[in-house]
This record gives sequence, structure tokens and C-alpha cells, in this order.
Amino acid sequence: MRKDIWVVVPAHNEERTIGAVLDGLRREGYRRVIVVDDGSRDRTGEIARSKGAIVVSHRCNRGLGAALRTGLLEARRRGADVVVTFDADGQHDPREIRRLLEALGGADLAVGVRVGGNMPLHKRVGNFALNFVTYLLGGPLTDSQSGFRALGPRALREIEIRSRRYEVSSEILIQARRKGLRVRGIPVEAIFTDYSKARGTTIASGFRIFLNLLALRVSSRGS
Repeated sequence: MRKDIWVVVPAHNEERTIGAVLDGLRREGYRRVIVVDDGSRDRTGEIARSKGAIVVSHRCNRGLGAALRTGLLEARRRGADVVVTFDADGQHDPREIRRLLEALGGADLAVGVRVGGNMPLHKRVGNFALNFVTYLLGGPLTDSQSGFRALGPRALREIEIRSRRYEVSSEILIQARRKGLRVRGIPVEAIFTDYSKARGTTIASGFRIFLNLLALRVSSRGS
């Protein structure tokens, strides 16, 4: 049976790249696209609408986790069987989506494991540390901070995002393992421009991710 595939793109102040990202998705045949404009102060939402995306807006910046939660809920409301999450900064190649979708034949969640020699050193070090922390907290050992992933029907039903900010990427993996979902890591080529290198997590935000993951673990045990 044909799967109803939607792409969810969380975006905050991404007017420099969002148009090209959406053009790339359309060229590859992905026309069911939801952009979650997370309180942008620029033309992100306006550009996304002009490119034919469905735009769901937060009045203020609520964080990556909240944006993904909004996007997944909207995709489910529209009947999605599979959702691909895709960063707005131009870091991912839309031609690689097909490989993640193929991996769902034997998995519930496919994660794009970023490879490529131009990943900045501080991101490599930070990713290594957060991968290890995610593993210790119950997640699979893979690229825990990748925003490029495909959720199959079971993952889409069972993963319930609780976090609001960058710790969401680890939270999704930890939940997947605890719920017995099958997870596969698929090597993908990451595109690190000067712009994308400046976006995403920093050393400070990495420390906050660690603390927020611990808080999530404590609260989940108490509930």
C-alpha cells in the first residue's frame, strides 16, 4: 500500500535558506511539506508559503522540540503514514530521503548519520559526547543530534515529544528504544556551509541538553 509521506521542517529565522531547501524537496517530488515557523522575526514563514509549503506558526520562539511536536501532530492530523524531519539550514541533501524511506522496510525509525570531512571539530566533539550520554540514558548508539530522520507508522504513533528544545533529538531515540522500536542509522552526506556551521548546538547548549535530558529522565520515572 502506498505510504502518505510528509516532510516536517522546523524553522526559526531561516529566510536565507528556507526557499532553497523547499525548492530542493519539491525537485525530489516531496510536495507534502509542513514548515513550523517557530516565532521567526524575519520572512521565513512568508517565503515558505510562497514555495507552496503548509506553514504552522508559533507566535514566539518555543524551541526545536516544541516545533517538532507541532509538526508531527499536524502531519498526523493530515493523515501521514510516514514523516521525514528535515533541517531548514541547508545541511541535508533531499536526494538522501529515499535511502531513509527504504530503511523503514526493516525499521520503525531511520536516522541520518552524518558523515563528511567538513563537520566542524567542536560539533564532532559535542556530538560524540551527546551520543554517549544518549546511549547511557537508554538510546541506541547513533548520531543522536541528527535532525534528519524518518518515522514510520509505529514511531509516528508511539513517540510523544515532551521536551521543548535541542534535547528533543536524544529524547526521540531514548523513547524509541524504550518502546521497543526498531532503529536504523543510515550514513548521509552532511553539507556544512559557513551558515550551517554557525547554527545548531554549541558547547553551552550541549551542556543544557545534558541537564534537560536528566530532568526528563527524573520526571518520567516519577510519572
